[in-house]
Amino acid sequence: MSDSPLTTNPDTSSANAPQPRSLRELIDIVSGRALKDILPQEDAGLAEPLPFPFLAIVGQFEMRLALCLNLINPAIGGVLLIGPRGTGKTTAVRSLLELLPEIERSACFYGCLPEDIETGGMDAVCPDCARKYAEGRPLTVKDRVKLIELPLNARLEDVVGGLDERAVAHERFRLKRGILAQADRNILYVDEVNLLPDEIVDAILDAASSGTYTVRRGPLSATYRARFVLIGSMNPEEGNLRPQILDRFGLRVLVHGLKDPHQRLEAYRRTQFYRVNPRATVAHYAEETALMREEITMARRLLPSVQISDQIALEAIGLIQRLRIDSLRAEITLLEAARAYAAADNRTEVTLEDIRQVAPMALRMRRSIFMEKYLENQSNEDEEILRLFSSQIEPNLSVAPAQEDKDAPGS
Repeated sequence: MSDSPLTTNPDTSSANAPQPRSLRELIDIVSGRALKDILPQEDAGLAEPLPFPFLAIVGQFEMRLALCLNLINPAIGGVLLIGPRGTGKTTAVRSLLELLPEIERSACFYGCLPEDIETGGMDAVCPDCARKYAEGRPLTVKDRVKLIELPLNARLEDVVGGLDERAVAHERFRLKRGILAQADRNILYVDEVNLLPDEIVDAILDAASSGTYTVRRGPLSATYRARFVLIGSMNPEEGNLRPQILDRFGLRVLVHGLKDPHQRLEAYRRTQFYRVNPRATVAHYAEETALMREEITMARRLLPSVQISDQIALEAIGLIQRLRIDSLRAEITLLEAARAYAAADNRTEVTLEDIRQVAPMALRMRRSIFMEKYLENQSNEDEEILRLFSSQIEPNLSVAPAQEDKDAPGS
């Protein structure tokens, strides 16, 4: 029988233990000073984040594809996951932590970047960064993209920022950054987005569309960068989104429950294994996860070289027009998602098959029956105005000059 992990081999322990040379040393060895090394330290109550592995998710191909495409190309405009509770939406988003690639972040307090100099010259950055650039020193550092979650009980000041309470306590006024500023060049995840107060949703959408936002508190004001990828999730049973909010999300994914009983059983087994030993579960998929992260990084590097021919782009736009979709965000999402799909396949040319693969995610839920009827009614009204003009006013205009000539002197 093998020894238990908790069993100490007396021969080994005695061989490695220091041999006391006096009674004092013997007392020291068995005193509290020696025991503190083996007594358990107080539990701090902190939990190490070990998200469920992305590759351990069973099924849900469209959801996983949409999330990966957004990691490759943030210009897609984010993802909205729509489905009932318990279908793995939040688990999938949190599992992106291990797939997020590294990016170049500014090492400057003012956020100066090399592209600022390329577009605006040396005057576009602070003096310190201008000197570093002239000396050939880097202005950025490598950093992993982070996943920023919006708390369910977040207040507007938590989201946009406000007065620093610690500074106010010392009779000073200073602004502190909000969650939107922390999400700059990261991913902002908003769970239950359909349940947020309108003022918070409006602040998030304005920042997402412009890439910046301004905080004003009394005499103080500051403008922060907020260039983030927005990922939201919602359960339609709990309420719908306003059309203007829905239009801001690039890809819309319908997350269904697993239909195949074998898949449901496999999902249960993987979940159970993760609950019993999350570290072993993460380690089991570690090699494949590292490979997938490398593939996403390579696809991001290839993306600037991916081109769409006019023929392919016009076919895609023709599809959007036949679907009677008015929002120009449909073209942006569809074509940028197709570019990301081609880059993921290690290609530099978008094909019609790429368009077909991403079209449902990019174009669903963009048509508005209300707007169709509204515009149709307005068109009918315009036609009636022009018809009445042609039938009643134009004949009078043609008769009036003749009458004036008849009444003129010398006629």
